[in-house]
Amino acid sequence: MKRLLTAVTATVAALTLTACGATEPAADDKAKKTAEPITLTDATGTKVELDGPAKKVVATEWNVVESLVSLGVDPVGVADAKGYKTWDTAAPLKNNPKDIGTRSEPSMDTIAALKPDLIVATTGLPPAATKQLRNIAPVLEVKAADASDPVGQMTKNLDLIAQATGTTEQAEKLNKQFGAKIAEGKKDLADAGLAGAQIAFADGYVVSNQVSIRPFTSGSLIGGVNEKLGLKNAWSVKGDEEYGLGTTDVEGLTKLGDDVHFAYIGNDGDKNSSPFTGALAKDKVWTSLPFVEKGNVHRLPDGIWMFGGPESMMKYIDSVVAALTK
Repeated sequence: MKRLLTAVTATVAALTLTACGATEPAADDKAKKTAEPITLTDATGTKVELDGPAKKVVATEWNVVESLVSLGVDPVGVADAKGYKTWDTAAPLKNNPKDIGTRSEPSMDTIAALKPDLIVATTGLPPAATKQLRNIAPVLEVKAADASDPVGQMTKNLDLIAQATGTTEQAEKLNKQFGAKIAEGKKDLADAGLAGAQIAFADGYVVSNQVSIRPFTSGSLIGGVNEKLGLKNAWSVKGDEEYGLGTTDVEGLTKLGDDVHFAYIGNDGDKNSSPFTGALAKDKVWTSLPFVEKGNVHRLPDGIWMFGGPESMMKYIDSVVAALTK
């Protein structure tokens, strides 16, 4: 009798396990069945089709890396990961993604080995490289920049990447935080009597002992944010159609007004990126500029990527408001 009960118990257990296996699919299978296909049109007008929200994502430019990280997606591959860690601390990497090469020449073999669900690139990537990437995985291209609406383009890029990764709620949250930060910064500047103050933001580099200064006009992302803060862009030079960046030298700075606030971002990790405290420190043209003599030169903290997303721009707002109102 005991043996019979044991046999019956074993049979029931086996049937139960079999039934469970038949009615309860594995978690991965269930996720695949419940995921809805996604079809998007990217910045080039190309249709991008995904089986569901992309999870294994490769990013070929730092602004899209920041967007992914801000949306809670850890990219499996990043172009020049070391450079990103140096220049963008507003949205630090939370994982250790594979370095896929440079931003202009990503390694196709490295990317293929990662077997990504999606590759996020910008229109700044050479077309030949993008064509090769499309042979590896779906490619979502976002517009690198747009000087006619720099802040709006930043938001469009974030929203498109969010749709591809199933993170639209987080994108909405980020956009609201950014809007609130703009309003807060604008009020703080107005309260300090700085509404309409002239500002000239730039970065600079030393190449072959020659200083090159790059003005960020109103068409740049930084310039667009400054104007939303109620500041006036002091640059008269013309910027390019994408990034709103101009070119000048130290002599060109003499055209700026006496009461302008001059702000810049350098990086201690790049010795050639801070000429204003290096190569120009003893330059007579630089030291005689009225805004330099008045102490209206503001070096903002390292690690704010000037071409990034909402998190970089919120960090920029905090920094520029603190610098101007100190």
